[in-house]
Amino acid sequence: MTSVPDKTPDSERAYGLVQVLKAGALYFLITVGAECVLEIIRLQVVALHVGKRFAEMLEIPNVLLATMIGARWVVDRFTLPPLPGPRLSVGLVALVLVLIMEGAVSLPLHGLSVSEYLAGQDFVVGVAPLGALGVLTVMPFLVGYRWER
Repeated sequence: MTSVPDKTPDSERAYGLVQVLKAGALYFLITVGAECVLEIIRLQVVALHVGKRFAEMLEIPNVLLATMIGARWVVDRFTLPPLPGPRLSVGLVALVLVLIMEGAVSLPLHGLSVSEYLAGQDFVVGVAPLGALGVLTVMPFLVGYRWER
């Protein structure tokens, strides 16, 4: 009895949980690493000259650009198929890791509870990071989407 080789193209093969978790973790590391570098630049250079709130607003486009570059690199590196399932799963893995990091590392490091953190946020500046988290989640799908005719 001979086995028939699998002739399904790699782009159509369903991605397993391990590949999605690896891609999501790498995407998380790239975006959070870039965000940390930008945060240091914002706090040490920009905020001294233009103020804290304005510096936070100036940082958002740079973080979004880093997110786009990281998502594009992960999609290419893992050759994720152009389907919403695997790509949105990668974004969700990164989102969960960001939320875990914020809750377990960032807030205790600053000595804040979640309610204290939310109470201290400016409305406009406080809403922007929520939008950035949404963009972080969908960016792996958006960067590799191809319009087919």
